[in-house]
Amino acid sequence: MTSPTVEGAAQHAPNASEYIQHHLGHLASGHQTFVVDFSIINLDTVLWSSVMGILAVFVMWLAARRATSGVPGRFQAAIEAVVEMVEDQSKSIVHGDRTFIAPLALTVFIWVTFMNAMDFLPVDLFAGIFRALGMGEPHFRVVPTADLNGTLGMALGVLALMIYYSIKIKGLGGWIHELFAAPFGIYMAPFNFLLNLIEYAAKTVSLGMRLFGNMYAGELLFLLIALLGSTATVFGFVGHVIAGSIWAIFHILIVVLQAFIFMMLTLVYIGQAHEGH
Repeated sequence: MTSPTVEGAAQHAPNASEYIQHHLGHLASGHQTFVVDFSIINLDTVLWSSVMGILAVFVMWLAARRATSGVPGRFQAAIEAVVEMVEDQSKSIVHGDRTFIAPLALTVFIWVTFMNAMDFLPVDLFAGIFRALGMGEPHFRVVPTADLNGTLGMALGVLALMIYYSIKIKGLGGWIHELFAAPFGIYMAPFNFLLNLIEYAAKTVSLGMRLFGNMYAGELLFLLIALLGSTATVFGFVGHVIAGSIWAIFHILIVVLQAFIFMMLTLVYIGQAHEGH
């Protein structure tokens, strides 16, 4: 005979849709009722993006402190390879002073890589921790780049840098003149201004949406694979192990590739700010 406790647990067990919706919810400062609500803060995104940012800075600081002129160890060799890659890319894209831009690109690459890599944690890890601590199962997500608010926030930072370097290189007057005169001449000023505004908006939105879309899809696939293992069948277990392993290995490429693309587009957009139409 099935005990009342087991029957109650079975009755309250979430179905597949409820499971996914719960895991895609954020630990927020309030309940969001509209698609755009700037008064709501996703606390989990803020927490983990900050933690990963601090970790990225610490790793670079540690590499600089341990750097030697002799034969490098594996850690130093790996960091040097990343630094050299970023330096080569920034040199080929940005034609100007790169004393701030190259370190910025390096920081962006490592930071986004670390945030993306949070997707490798088991999907139910923190749910189990919260249950063990008697906190229930609050909404909690650990992949900051799978939150559109996080990726668009970074994209807005890149937009601010684009405008800053445009003004720094061309002067405030030159930048304003370019807004109204490029690309079709000053006589088409209203059309040029609208076109340039659309260009700035398109760059910002596409930069944030691209990273978000790829990481959100990866997170969703991990949830679906987890559901496959919950079917309590031999096929489900084997499929869970095989699909999970294959996707995790493939996801390593996605994690690094998306960080590289975000860094490259950051360099491209800042490089374009150094050039005139």
